[in-house]
Parts: sequence; C-alpha cells; structure tokens
Amino acid sequence: MTNTKNPQALHQNSCVTKKVILAEPRGFCAGVRRAISIVEEALNKFGAPVYVRKEIVHNHYVVRSLEQRGAIFVDSEEEVPTGAVCVFSAHGVSPAVRSNAADRELDVIDATCPLVSKVHQEARRYARDGKTILLIGHAEHEEVEGTFGEAPERTIIVEDVEAVARLDLAPDANIGYLSQTTLSLDETSGIIDALHERFPSLDGPAKSDICYASQNRQNAVKAIAARSELVLVVGSTNSSNSIRMVEVVRGLGTAAHLVPEVGDLDPAWLEGVTSVGVSAGASAPEILVEQVLERLTELGYTGLEIESSAVETEVFGLPASLTARTGR
Repeated sequence: MTNTKNPQALHQNSCVTKKVILAEPRGFCAGVRRAISIVEEALNKFGAPVYVRKEIVHNHYVVRSLEQRGAIFVDSEEEVPTGAVCVFSAHGVSPAVRSNAADRELDVIDATCPLVSKVHQEARRYARDGKTILLIGHAEHEEVEGTFGEAPERTIIVEDVEAVARLDLAPDANIGYLSQTTLSLDETSGIIDALHERFPSLDGPAKSDICYASQNRQNAVKAIAARSELVLVVGSTNSSNSIRMVEVVRGLGTAAHLVPEVGDLDPAWLEGVTSVGVSAGASAPEILVEQVLERLTELGYTGLEIESSAVETEVFGLPASLTARTGR
C-alpha cells in the first residue's frame, strides 16, 4: 500500500515521466471524524442496532462500513422505533425534526457539525431580530433543509445570482444572509456582491459561513491544478464539497473528474496525461485515496509528490450526552 502519511518516505524523482501530485489537506475534516466517531461510540456503548437519520456523512463507503457494524440508516426519524437510539447526521436537522424525535421518545445523539450549528444559531438570531433570511445554498441539500427549518416563514433560499434579481423585497428591507457551509467562496462571492448591490443595509455573519475544511480543500486543488494536466477528486456523487472541488478545478481550465471509488477511475481519462493531481472531499476516507494511488501506480504513474497548502489541527470533541453515558 502506498504510504501517504510520511512525505519523506515517498519516492520522488523529477525524471519520472508520469507522476501524481497529492494534495494536502484532503479527506476527512474534524466534523466528519466527529460524526463517524459518534456512530462508532454509540454502537460500542449500546450495541446494534443504532439508527442514523440520513447518511451520517455523504460518503457511500463510510455508510456501508457502519451498516456492517450494525448502524441502520433511515430517511426519517419516524422510521425509528419508539425509544430507540437515533443519531442526527453531521448536516443538521430542523427544530421540527427534533420535536418529532422527542414526541417519539427517541434517545437522540446529535452529530451535527459545530460549524453547521453556528449557522443555525445565526438563523435563530436573525429571526429573533425580525430579519428576512436569505439562505445561499442548494434547496435539496440536507444542510439547507435543516437551516431553513429554523425559521421557514422568514427564510428565502437563494441558489444563484439570477435568483437575487427575482427577489421581491424592498431595497431597505431588514435582511440578513447566511450560506451553506460546503459551498465555495468563488461561487458565493458573486451572489453576496449582488445582494449587497440590491440591499445596501444587508447584514451578514461576522465570518464567512463557508467551512474552513471546504475552503482549504478548494485551495489545495487549485494548487495541484496549476501543476497537473488532470485532477481526480475522491468523493461520493452526493458530496457537495467534493463536487465543488471538481468545479473549482474545471473553472481554472484543468480537466477534473469525481472518483467515488477506485472502480470508477476510467483509464481513458489518462490518455496523454503525464501529471495527475489527486485530492479528496471532506467526507472521503483515506483508504479510498490509497486505492486510487495504487491503481495509478499500476497505470504507470510511479512518481509521487506532495503539494501542501495548509495544516489543519482542528479537533471537535464528542457530545457530553454521549461521553457521559455508560449504558442504555
């Protein structure tokens, strides 16, 4: 197995014709590690089954692995037996879901990413202050559904710049905006600029809602795109941040493909390519990256270089409601 943990151990040779340029940081972020650990700890403490509302993170490999240990993934809390353990996914849920879970007497363990929880807090504050909330994001995404649910009567989802022009609001309206955390600064900046142009008194978060890990991974793929003829991003097809990474690379004029798992890597993509950049979305485990690197080695890409653009030290602890428990 290729060693990606120790850059000194990597074989680097500038004379190699075909090479891989591996991005750092890549893969799991602190919120994803925390969410997966919550499900694993719940299984350890309570035994199977443990129910998880929606995919704990958007990666099919991770979901399958947890299913093999006894996790049961459901689309709604209403599918969870009364009184059973139910984990909320990293993407967050609406107050209505929390209320419904309480009515069903579910033993809830909340794996919502702390950065998503911050956006929920901002939504509640805006609603308390009587603001109309403009939520930048994709309406079908679970994170947006949860944030929208904090104040549905006061929230309008804005998916693109064109949607800004269609807003039926006065220029001096009391408005605040929020963003889905897994978007890119590149795609939100134009929307935010358009909002400020239409609404001069627009309020916004003190710090961008875009997740630090999403932005770091986008910066990292920009760095490898500058040195590569093709970039492969390991991540599932329903992973918003992985899809954004592919779009960022293509926006720079470099070819890019999403690779959910190694079997999805099409050798035809590599025809005439001597340098391949590789990264992974925030919900993609390192084992999938290892498998892609091994396949590339088989296809003749024997050189390996590291492109490091940031060092991440963030750690999110497990919720006290879980760590304090000793049994069912």
